[in-house]
Amino acid sequence: MPSMTAVPTLTTRPPLPKRPVPHERTPDRPTPTTPRPHPRTAHTTADPTTLEALRRVVDGQIGPRQPGAIYQNVDGAFEVLSVVRDPEQARGLLGRRCAQWAVIVRDVLRADGEPFAVGSVWTTSDHLVREAAVRCAG
Repeated sequence: MPSMTAVPTLTTRPPLPKRPVPHERTPDRPTPTTPRPHPRTAHTTADPTTLEALRRVVDGQIGPRQPGAIYQNVDGAFEVLSVVRDPEQARGLLGRRCAQWAVIVRDVLRADGEPFAVGSVWTTSDHLVREAAVRCAG
């Protein structure tokens, strides 16, 4: 049922400002000095404690997956062929801009299993079936 009260007019409020066209220079906003709002910093310029902390995080995410290990999760059972710790190479393999590492695995439950790269972190749903072979120096 419609209301019988009169709708008040809103002439007392100032009009809202118009949104500028993207990348338009506006006098009330300073022009950034860098082309990106958040310039990417290289990890090579970081201090050693930061690099060590990043290495520990990466080690925790990779878990016990070393070449030769076999692990199982809800997706299947996989043999680890190699671990890529170079961020640029990992980004290329996974197609992610933020990848720091990648693990190249082969599905052992498929006879025609081809190697592929994964970037999923080690979780409690992953189970180690066979540890990586320890290589002796000598």
